[in-house]
Amino acid sequence: MNKTIKRIVYIAIFASILCIISPLAIPIGAIPITLATFGVYLIGALTKKLDGFFAVVIYLCIGLMGIPVFSSFRSGFSVLLGPTGGYLIGYLIGVLIISIITSLNKKKFFLYIISMIIASVSWYLFGTIWYMIVMDVAMVEALMLCVIPFLLGDAIKIIIASLVSYIINNKTNIYQSIYK
Repeated sequence: MNKTIKRIVYIAIFASILCIISPLAIPIGAIPITLATFGVYLIGALTKKLDGFFAVVIYLCIGLMGIPVFSSFRSGFSVLLGPTGGYLIGYLIGVLIISIITSLNKKKFFLYIISMIIASVSWYLFGTIWYMIVMDVAMVEALMLCVIPFLLGDAIKIIIASLVSYIINNKTNIYQSIYK
């Protein structure tokens, strides 16, 4: 199969995975717990170049077209412009960070964890600032609502996503078959 076609197929698969797992949510307040971040961690670590970025762009476009792929089966511009929209946009930055850092050396496990922590900080930062502006709340309140409740869960997601992506990248031929 042509290398370009293979990359397009993988991008579509990754976007599909994100569309399937992201709507699953546990509402705990203004920001629900979802598997979207787990999906972005995996996509970033399993891709390089702009492939992960394109997968997230496709996911966002699907949601903006009205297909309920955002948390709690929501969709549309109102979600993107609402309190959680900054986190969705932050996924674009996060997936690039993960992809760039893990592409340096797929055999170094610590790069997976470091890249996912940095990505989390980037979307926490972008999303929380967005939340503060949209909801007109102070930083301490925003951090208590949008960051603190998610730290433990995201740490668990980072460990699992790092292990899974490391194994896939180093014990299978999937990564090599896409990019070599």
